Amino acid sequence: MEPERERSGRTPKKGRKRRRVPNKVVGSAEVKRAGWDLEGRQPEAKKARLSTILFAENYEVTHDQLCDLLKYAVLGKSSVPKPSWCQLFHQNHLNNVVVFVLQGMSQLHFYRFYLEFGFFRKIFRHKFRLPPPSSDFLADIIGLRKKQTTGDLSRSMEESLPSASPKVSINLQNDPIIQKYGSKKVGLTRCLLTKEEMKTYHFPLQGFPDCENFVPTKCNGSVTDNSPLFGLDCEMCLTSKGRELTRISLVAEGGCCVMDELVKPDNKIVDYLTSFSGITKKILNPVTTKLKDVQRQLKALLPPNAILVGHSLDLDLRALKMIHPYVIDTSLLYVREQGRRFKLRFLAKAILGKDIQCSDRLGHDATEDARTTLELAQYFLQYGPKKIAELNLEALASHQELHAAGQELRNTVEVVQQLNTSVLECLDSVGQKLLFLTQEADASELSSSKNCQTVKCFSNKEVFEQARVEIPLFPFSIVQFSFEPFPPNLTEEMNKRMKIKWTEMSTVYAGPFSKNCNLTALKRLFKSFGPIRSMTLVLETHQPHLCIQYEVLEAAQLAIESLDGILVEGTCVKVRRPVTELTLDCDVLVNELEQDSENRGTIYLSGVSETFKERLLQQCNLFLGLEAVILPKDLKTGKQKNYCFLKFKTFGSAQRALDIVKGKDWKLKGRHALTTRHLHAWLRGLPPESRRPPGLHVIPPPSEKEALQMLKVDHPKIAAWRWSRKIEKLYHSLGSGALCLILLPGTKSTHGSLSGLGLMGIKDEEENTTPNMCS
Repeated sequence: MEPERERSGRTPKKGRKRRRVPNKVVGSAEVKRAGWDLEGRQPEAKKARLSTILFAENYEVTHDQLCDLLKYAVLGKSSVPKPSWCQLFHQNHLNNVVVFVLQGMSQLHFYRFYLEFGFFRKIFRHKFRLPPPSSDFLADIIGLRKKQTTGDLSRSMEESLPSASPKVSINLQNDPIIQKYGSKKVGLTRCLLTKEEMKTYHFPLQGFPDCENFVPTKCNGSVTDNSPLFGLDCEMCLTSKGRELTRISLVAEGGCCVMDELVKPDNKIVDYLTSFSGITKKILNPVTTKLKDVQRQLKALLPPNAILVGHSLDLDLRALKMIHPYVIDTSLLYVREQGRRFKLRFLAKAILGKDIQCSDRLGHDATEDARTTLELAQYFLQYGPKKIAELNLEALASHQELHAAGQELRNTVEVVQQLNTSVLECLDSVGQKLLFLTQEADASELSSSKNCQTVKCFSNKEVFEQARVEIPLFPFSIVQFSFEPFPPNLTEEMNKRMKIKWTEMSTVYAGPFSKNCNLTALKRLFKSFGPIRSMTLVLETHQPHLCIQYEVLEAAQLAIESLDGILVEGTCVKVRRPVTELTLDCDVLVNELEQDSENRGTIYLSGVSETFKERLLQQCNLFLGLEAVILPKDLKTGKQKNYCFLKFKTFGSAQRALDIVKGKDWKLKGRHALTTRHLHAWLRGLPPESRRPPGLHVIPPPSEKEALQMLKVDHPKIAAWRWSRKIEKLYHSLGSGALCLILLPGTKSTHGSLSGLGLMGIKDEEENTTPNMCS
């Protein structure tokens, strides 16, 4: 399992004196959290930074989740939970927090006036979608809601504490173990993972590209219900090349440990992961056993019909770089709801009544873990699925979680209150106030709240001037600028036109082709650049042309760059976009999209096979500097598409990866990304029929047309440009280490709602950040 690490906490500055009280910084075992890059370098000093990987596929961050981040930025891990949707590293190195709110603007504004928002898209690498606002957006993100009295909290706490034992009625037929195995006892071979399951759960298999150097165990005998079982567990450390084996334990059916070896990794160790592995530098220094020695021993020890038992056994076999066809994985044997897995420690206690992996020990005992997995498999075979189902493991696990939460609630009042606390209360607990700058006419519960220094102004210009003076004096500031939203009828038309524009940008015309051209071969050619929504043969021209509408903008751009001007069946073809008033600035827009701070470190790859995906996920060091592998799924079937996005720490790493892809015979095509991830949900949901016919010109509605001609100062296009520049000045006046958020809350009316957009970053974080491993 991936070890989970605590991040550092901080106590913010008090009042206006910029006083900082340092807390203990908890180091991390991971490369990405220990401060090392993938080439073994360590930065000179730690700085606060944000993870670049946001949660889930649609990347919509709720107001509560945004509030969680702001509370964590104030207090750190010691007092409030870590935000679930992103990671804030070295929080105690934050100097202040500034939130700019552009009231009346939405995600639609950002992409409608994308070129005008130049500063926002070039500086802020972290972007996410917000839901449409409720009645009081600011109160939501600060966490202001009806508070319970202290007595209410105490009573609520007592009521929420778990009772002595869970009282949950059991419906055996709905138990996932019964649904998979039935209610009768099963034989040993029924518990083995099938080849398809091993493939699904990323076990090393013969013939897979990422297993070329793996050693088979030579266990190719006939497996029966009487075949011998061996419990296996490995411990790993982190080296400059990733995870490597440091200890292996093999336990036979009688409980006897037949192999327990320490192993010296081949590469430089950057973290011993001692709290999990129990391995230290002192322990490993005299060891001379290498991986190849362990592989040789295992091949000699295991009989031809041996069955290996482990918990998340795929990780152990990958650490061993060995292939074994007959396995029982107790994390999959004891099936849990919704594809989740029980922890080995929980199963040991719930099934066997054993306490393992105790907190008072230094790391895990590999022999104990191997023996436990073996006993769990034997228990399953002896008592059968029905007995397991009757134990109601799901309820036991929930009860255990509740009990742990209840214990924490009893231990500290702060933890009781954190469930319903606000940012203001967090600031108050450390003797600080929040600065709120807004216009007089904008009402919010925040402006009348205790511990909030509210400055009301008559205009956006006055808000800006006050911000320049007041922001340096407060550790936490909210600056709200207010703009007139689009009229409802214009909003609907603008939304439609924006979707049409993105669709037209993703469409290409190609030709001319010969009249007897091979359409199947042409379709295969164009499909190699990315998924196609529709492909139409155009016959109105002297020679046939093709109209290809791609699902993603990158595919269309890649087709233009790769095919325009080449010879196809002896004819020089042109590949270009339709020319309409919505695509006249397309070249400029594509160039700006490529320069977007979130896109600059991301590449798009098409023609991605299943084996290549598995290789990416299993070998994080395939490309240096790789932070994340983004695998889009089909909205209807849930299957992964045959393209992906790879996110890198730097533009240079992304460029090197592209060069590697082009230099190898992987049949992949790629280029730098053009669409930020939070936008994909909108673009993917666009129906094919919404694209307008070529040549149909949409004239802007009179209200917008007249506003553009008059160049009204308060027109959104002008406001976007002016206030992007003004906020840029405020941003540059901030000191290093300031967490800055730009929030376009979205709009809500009886005519429909528009999603909001968030952009965030820490000033100067990009100067000294370390890459995440692939996820």
